[in-house]
Amino acid sequence: MQETKTSYLATAGAPEWNFANVWETIAAEVPDRIALIHGDQRVSWRDFSRNADAIAAVLLDAGLAPQDKVALYLHNSPAYLESVFAALKASLVPVNTNYRYTGDELVQLWTNADATAVIFHGAFVAQAEAVRARCPAVKAWLFVDDGEAPCPSWAVAYRGAAAGSAGQAVAARARSGDDQVFIYTGGTTGLPRGVMWRQHDLFLASNTTGDPEIADLDHVRKRLVGTVSPVGLPAAPLMHGTGYVFAATILNRGGTVVTLPGTSFDVTVLLDAIDREAVTDLCIVGDAFCRPIVDALDSQPGKWDIKRLRVVSSSGMAWSASVKARLLVHAPDALLIDFLNASEASGMGRALTSSKRTAGGSRFQLGKNACVIDAAGQQLEPGSTEAGRVAVRGHIPLGYYKDPAKTAATFPVIEGIRYAVPGDLATIDADGSITLLGRGSTSINTGGEKVFPEEVEDAIKSYVGVADTLVVGVPHVRFGQMVAAAVEWEYGADRNEHALLDHLRARLAGHKVPRAVIPVDSLGRGPNGKADHPGVRARIIAWLEARETEKPE
Repeated sequence: MQETKTSYLATAGAPEWNFANVWETIAAEVPDRIALIHGDQRVSWRDFSRNADAIAAVLLDAGLAPQDKVALYLHNSPAYLESVFAALKASLVPVNTNYRYTGDELVQLWTNADATAVIFHGAFVAQAEAVRARCPAVKAWLFVDDGEAPCPSWAVAYRGAAAGSAGQAVAARARSGDDQVFIYTGGTTGLPRGVMWRQHDLFLASNTTGDPEIADLDHVRKRLVGTVSPVGLPAAPLMHGTGYVFAATILNRGGTVVTLPGTSFDVTVLLDAIDREAVTDLCIVGDAFCRPIVDALDSQPGKWDIKRLRVVSSSGMAWSASVKARLLVHAPDALLIDFLNASEASGMGRALTSSKRTAGGSRFQLGKNACVIDAAGQQLEPGSTEAGRVAVRGHIPLGYYKDPAKTAATFPVIEGIRYAVPGDLATIDADGSITLLGRGSTSINTGGEKVFPEEVEDAIKSYVGVADTLVVGVPHVRFGQMVAAAVEWEYGADRNEHALLDHLRARLAGHKVPRAVIPVDSLGRGPNGKADHPGVRARIIAWLEARETEKPE
């Protein structure tokens, strides 16, 4: 259904990267170094590997075959990354599960993924019990005690004793760069899809260590000597691809992953952890995370020390230049990296910002293996005024699990080269940089004119007093669609809609200026920072209809 290899530089027969091999090498070299921190829990690299061995043994005892799928129905905790490590050790495929899912959503995801094991927190006992009979392919249910419920009789305690030969049994399971990792994408624009990554390709696509194309564990050992290990904190939950892949990159470097307790974003808890654990690398999701961070820092100067931050990275949502500038006041030595990435593609582009270098909110430098293509698949030249789709070749996924049609559309072969084309639209400027316009699926057609929401959102966010915004198209009798904006204002801001519209008219063509602006207390972004476009669109439509009925006859 899909081709086996996607590594365009892979050498036939050469050793390939496997995460479990790398992490076991690190555990052997620096066993006393801390691998995981969660609240007051600390797990050394030695125990990280030992715990994963024990869980892998339980999965093997349940009869899971190579590349069987293991669903992780877990909050942030050491058990999450230990379970990932366990699956990889046993040549199994970890599958992220949105812990907000219940009932039919869980059944759909686990059935689609062909899950044969589920590792779940006690908080989800009732949900797991309710769907268990509808998931007959699941051979093993592993219960992780979080104090919310006792272990049910049909599950195995996560910390249960493994057989004495566990280490040998796990080691006997062959691994390779062909072993897979699944990253299930959200579902705000349809049912979740499982993006299939070969481990070799995912390792190199997210490579931050300068590791060579050919797997070399001696190289891993050498780079651990005499280096200061990073302390990385993913602000997004591990169940989401952004936090998950970031955590893996920190572990690949022999570092420490700090995760946050709780199931919702709490900026005080985040800043406390950054200060307490001397975090050096922070992963956020644009303004949804960074604006509350800088608001807290500005309002309580001196309470938190975040000056040890060296890298703050973001992807998946707009990160405005004004918010970046505010963050650099508190972390002057940090490099801010705004990645143009997706679950289906890494390395499409990036924007770098520091105290000495500024960048706009929607301008990116193309990645070395990226280009912008037109509808016919031809590369657009710098300076072209035409909007095209950003495409990247090289280390890309195999495709979507059990969805050959969507795979063919998103991973086309162009002139003999296979690309990932997630749908991000951009224009390419004369200097080779790109201006991101957004996803084609969210563009608005108003009276025959195409409007890209991200461009309008950037302009709205540049107005003083706006905390967040989402722009969508809503039905219009004359124009088919009209541009509408939900605006979340800062506390105490002057909510002057007319002044905001004047501000926008000075920056945008008339057809791009919203015809309706609805104030909202919150856009209701998820824990990964992403907004519910259909939900916001429904709120705006209901608001417009209510205003219409209130008009005097």
